[in-house]
Amino acid sequence: MALITIEHSCSPVQKLPPWFRQDLPEKSKLDEMKSLLLEAGIHTVCESARCPNLGKCWGQGTAAFMISGDVCTRACHFCAVETGVPHPLDPDEPRRIAALVNKLRLKYVVITSVTRDDLDDGGVRQFVATVDAIRDLQRGVKVEVLIPDFGFKKESLKKIEAVRPDVINHNIETVKRLSPTIRPHADYSRSLQVLAYVKEMNQNMITKSGIMVGLGESMEDVDEVMRDLFQAGCDILTIGQYLAPTRSLRHIPTQRFFSPAEFEQLESMAKQYKFKHVISGPLVRSSYFAEQGYYQCLTNG
Repeated sequence: MALITIEHSCSPVQKLPPWFRQDLPEKSKLDEMKSLLLEAGIHTVCESARCPNLGKCWGQGTAAFMISGDVCTRACHFCAVETGVPHPLDPDEPRRIAALVNKLRLKYVVITSVTRDDLDDGGVRQFVATVDAIRDLQRGVKVEVLIPDFGFKKESLKKIEAVRPDVINHNIETVKRLSPTIRPHADYSRSLQVLAYVKEMNQNMITKSGIMVGLGESMEDVDEVMRDLFQAGCDILTIGQYLAPTRSLRHIPTQRFFSPAEFEQLESMAKQYKFKHVISGPLVRSSYFAEQGYYQCLTNG
């Protein structure tokens, strides 16, 4: 497949449309969450990925915890996470995250990580240790894991399935045509294989994936990825607007903003494939309203 080149000399839209406006959360709640995270030495994908919903989620006392450090071995052109040589795994990290989850009395937790191609198992041992630590301290908590592809190492995927998270999420991120450019060190087919293999191991496991729009895809491209995800057994689909993290050459500029009406159209397209839950909107991210999506999926199961 030929690579699709997106010229960085194009003029990216700088001003966000009015539908991105959000009410500012209570500053004291943000300060409290930031203080707790700093004290515990815990990273969140909310900060590292510069999520536009950070204020809203932190204001509600929720966060998506990022394990295995904050340096990724890959350099995807949509992502704000730092890339380079990661530090060794911190064996105390799972305990600290579990303690914070317990302190906050969270009922639904999202655990994600940077990609660790430097590790023989892709970092799955840290996922397993974190899920076990959370459940040891707080029984009944629902845990969603947002995993990298682990290089499609089946042993790693077997280990993550064996710990029985409530949802296994792996984001395909973009359409097939653009994937080689947007995710040069990942692989579209491999991401589909990851989701399909999870279902092969456990048909009852809820699987989830997400895509961004605004990178230059057509509606035909989006329909193709929806079909591919559904055929891979994906239960939950999230669709959100791509926002370029920086203006650096590393990051692909935002090609255009989809309107709220267009996101409704995308949701209708996805529902034709009978996913158990679809959430589509400008501010939607993978962990956005994750708890509600999980329970909606159970209702529609």
